[in-house]
Amino acid sequence: MNLRKTSSRIFLNIIILLFMLIWVLPTLGLLITSFRPEEAVSNSGWWTVLNNPLKFTQFTLENYKQVLGSAGMDTAFRNSFFIAIMGTLLPVMAAAFAAFSLAKIEFKGRGLAYALIVGLLVVPLQLTFIPILKIFNILGIAGTFPGLWLVHTGYGLPFAVFMLHNFFVSLPDDLFEAAYIDGASMWTVFYRLALPLSIPALASLIIFQFLWVWNDLLVALIYLGGNRSVAPLTVRLSSLVGSYGQDWHLLTAAAFVSMIVPLIIFFSLQRYFVRGILAGSVKG
Repeated sequence: MNLRKTSSRIFLNIIILLFMLIWVLPTLGLLITSFRPEEAVSNSGWWTVLNNPLKFTQFTLENYKQVLGSAGMDTAFRNSFFIAIMGTLLPVMAAAFAAFSLAKIEFKGRGLAYALIVGLLVVPLQLTFIPILKIFNILGIAGTFPGLWLVHTGYGLPFAVFMLHNFFVSLPDDLFEAAYIDGASMWTVFYRLALPLSIPALASLIIFQFLWVWNDLLVALIYLGGNRSVAPLTVRLSSLVGSYGQDWHLLTAAAFVSMIVPLIIFFSLQRYFVRGILAGSVKG
């Protein structure tokens, strides 16, 4: 019996290591390529570096110098921060109010409202581009920061409400009823009880939303309206590659430049990540 458990555990560990290698190898290749000269990238694969990894003459920082030194990069970084921060805070705050009311407040049509919100998760973003862009052009907010904030808020709300609703439902009703009996208002219950208890779920949601907004290219391109002054980092980096794909080696360095901030956000909130992912999986 013990031999069977040991063999199954070894087999499971081998499978996990195999999947880890499949996941890590492309990233490793991207990292190595980002430090290789253009000629080496064009003439040989990144794995040739492993034949003599201590030969530092085959590495260079020129790719990063070109990416970081390109015109408008500082503005693109600032725009990405501005878009990602507000594009994360707005949907998270709105979803917290909506999820709490749908989970803990009785009102007519609550189930239907929740079903409609969750149903929006299956609506392709591409179907909304033209009608929303027409509305933005009429309102004059296409190609502006508020326009991008509203778009990211609308696209992120269905998932945010779904995730936080599952967490709020798992909280015991007795806790909130006791607070109401003690004279606490609905706002006090939400602010003093629900929000502090939902920190793991909120942190996980912030990670998901921030990463999605920070790495977004398609939505930014659609709603820029030709105003490149508000273009985020992804749009600026995509312009480094020409129409025929030349200088694509710069994208490897650009990829890691764009990864710096998401990695900082993830590792800062990682202790809440697993707890937030499992939020609502167990009742009570």
